[in-house]
Amino acid sequence: MSNRIFLSRFLAPLLALLTIAPLPAQTGSRPADPGQSSTIQRTPDGHPDLQGIWTNATLTPLERAAAFAGKLTVSDAEAGVYEKQQNDELKAGDGKSDSDFHRRAGSGETGGYNALFIDRGSELARVDGVKRTSLIIDPPDGRIPPLTAEARARLASMRRGGTDSVKDRPLSERCLMSFGSSSGPPMLPVLYNNNYQIVQTPGAIAILVEMIHDARIIHMNASHAPDNVRQWLGDSVGHWEGDTLVVDTTNFNENVSFRGSSKNLHVVERFTRVDANTLLYKTTIDDPTTFSKSWTLEYPFRATKDSIYEYACHEGNYSMVDILGGARKAEREVQK
Repeated sequence: MSNRIFLSRFLAPLLALLTIAPLPAQTGSRPADPGQSSTIQRTPDGHPDLQGIWTNATLTPLERAAAFAGKLTVSDAEAGVYEKQQNDELKAGDGKSDSDFHRRAGSGETGGYNALFIDRGSELARVDGVKRTSLIIDPPDGRIPPLTAEARARLASMRRGGTDSVKDRPLSERCLMSFGSSSGPPMLPVLYNNNYQIVQTPGAIAILVEMIHDARIIHMNASHAPDNVRQWLGDSVGHWEGDTLVVDTTNFNENVSFRGSSKNLHVVERFTRVDANTLLYKTTIDDPTTFSKSWTLEYPFRATKDSIYEYACHEGNYSMVDILGGARKAEREVQK
């Protein structure tokens, strides 16, 4: 859980160099015509300036809900009904140890979250002027493609949530990676800490992620590292296609599993600055050893005047000691 403390002093000079974009109008539309791109602020090398602080917080879920089956977009009136239901559910669970919201957030009966900590926006994502019902746009049903037989067998054999060692616990619980893939790629919105800061140079682009304070480095016009070099966030190589930044990421650490993915995960992201307040993000996930077909997400990042704050994951975190200690106590009880 974030303590919302300012970033460490050694990063302050870097933050001071950035220009923060104005507050967004929640649009997410593409440029109406190619000429509109000339109004986008550019860096000295002529490429669109992606720098600033952005948020991808949204009520739009990754996969399309059954209530919206067959509908990628909805009217503002339809969206309003869904948005009210989601926001009312959060308010109803605020301050309680259990609620529908807590159970869906994975903290049922613990009261792990209250409204103060939730940062998922208040609206569905809007792209091309219309609100979206799922982040997934392909397959057309807005659902993750079925897993391959190989992936099902692999996942069935994996030991999850053991208590013999710290290494048996999930990566997010160990503060090694964020839950829900907010650091990416792909960079998905989650319950809170959905801010990102982009720093851009001709040779490299850095994305500072508020959640787990990860920093992605995108090497421009480079070659991927050798196959035996594996990284938590993968090896990201970027290039420009017109005014769109294209980022190709491979070489993920074998311990990383995005929705069941293997070490063969391949992610291609596209960042297009639509206007002063909107960065359209489109990403395709491919792993033929895991998913029966590739799948694509699309949603806007919106400029914000908010700041990036420290995510002190381990500070005051007694969960690991309590989990393993509780397991040892349970074992002793069995032996009596």
